[in-house]
Amino acid sequence: MNRNIELNKLSLNLATSLLAIILVVFILWATQTVVIPLLFSIILAVMVFPIARLMERIGMNRIFSTVLSLLFAILIFAGLSYLIVMQVIDISKDAATITVKLEKLFNEGLRWVTSTFHISQNELSDKALKELESAMSTISKFAMNFFSSFGSVLTSGILVPIFAFFFLYYRDFFKTFFFKAFKSSPREKIEETLEKMYSALQNYMVGQITVMSIVAILNTIGLYFIGVQYAWFFGVLASLLMILPYVGIAIGSIFPAIFALATMDSPYYALGIVGWFQFVQFLEGNFITPNIVGSKVSLNPMVSMLTIILGGMLFGFAGFILALPIAAILKVVFDSIPQLESFGYLLGDPEIENKKLAQEEKSSTTEDKLEDDESQDQQSD
Repeated sequence: MNRNIELNKLSLNLATSLLAIILVVFILWATQTVVIPLLFSIILAVMVFPIARLMERIGMNRIFSTVLSLLFAILIFAGLSYLIVMQVIDISKDAATITVKLEKLFNEGLRWVTSTFHISQNELSDKALKELESAMSTISKFAMNFFSSFGSVLTSGILVPIFAFFFLYYRDFFKTFFFKAFKSSPREKIEETLEKMYSALQNYMVGQITVMSIVAILNTIGLYFIGVQYAWFFGVLASLLMILPYVGIAIGSIFPAIFALATMDSPYYALGIVGWFQFVQFLEGNFITPNIVGSKVSLNPMVSMLTIILGGMLFGFAGFILALPIAAILKVVFDSIPQLESFGYLLGDPEIENKKLAQEEKSSTTEDKLEDDESQDQQSD
C-alpha cells in the first residue's frame, strides 16, 4: 500500500514538473518579442557592469556611470558594424567582375561534370535551374520575413540598452527582490548564488569574446599569407559567425573561398583557405576554447548542442546566441537547489563534475576519519 502511494506521489510530481516546463516554454514562446530583448539586455548589463562599477568607485554618479558605460558598448558595436559595412561596399564595387568569373567557373565545372559522369548538359542545366529556383524562392521568403520583421528588430535594438540601463541602475532593488522572494533560504546562500550566476555569465561572454578575437587574428594571418584581398574582413566575419557554435568557422570559410575562386587564378587558393580554416577550427575546439572558456564555464558538449537546437526552435536565430549563456546560468541555479542538483550535474562537463565528486568524497572521508580519531581520543581519555 505504501509502495503504491509513493509511486502515485512520484507520478504526480513528474506530471506536475512536465506541465510546469511546458507552460514556461509556451509563455516564453508567446512573449518572445519582450523576452528576447530582455535576455540580451541582461547580457549587455553584465558585460558593462565592471566599467560602471569602476566609474562609481572613482566618484561618478550612478546615472552617469551607467549611461557612459552603455554608450561605450554601443560605440564599439557601431564602430565594428561601420567597418564591416564599408568593407562590404568596397567588395561590391567589384561585383560585376566577380560575377563574370564565377559564371565562367560554373560553366567549366558544368562541362567537367558532363564529360566525367556522361550526363546530358541540358538535363544537368535543367536540374541546376530547378534547384536554383528553389533556393531563390527560399532566399526571397527569408528576405521578406527579415524585412517584414525589421520593425521588431529595430524595436529590440532600442529596448536592449533601455532594459540594460534599468538593470544596472536598479541592481540593488532587484537584489532585494530576490531576498524577499526566497525568505526561507539563508541570505548568504542567495548572495552566493547570484554572484555565481553573474560570474558564470560574465566569464562565458568574456571567454567567448577572447576566443573570437584569437580566431579572428588566426584567420586574418592565414588569409594574408595566402594572398586574399580584404583578409581582415573575412577573418573577422568568420570569427563573428562563431555565435553559431561548432559550425560558425566552417560556414565562415565559404565566403573567402568563393571570393578567392572569383579573384585568384587557381582553385588551390580556395582549397588552402578551407584547409586553414579547418585547422583553426581544430585549434579552437581542442585547445583555445577548452583553456579559455572551458576552465570558467563547464558545460556538457552534448547537452550544449541540444540546448542550441532547442533555443533555435524556440527563439529562432536569437535562440542560437542565447542558448549557451542561459544554460550556464541554469547550471548555477540547479547546482544551488538540492532538488535540482542532478540536472546541474547533467549540464556540466563529465570530467570536471567527476573531479568535483571525487574531491567531495575525499573531503567527506577525511572529515569522517577526523571524527573517528577524536572519538577514539575521547575514549582513551
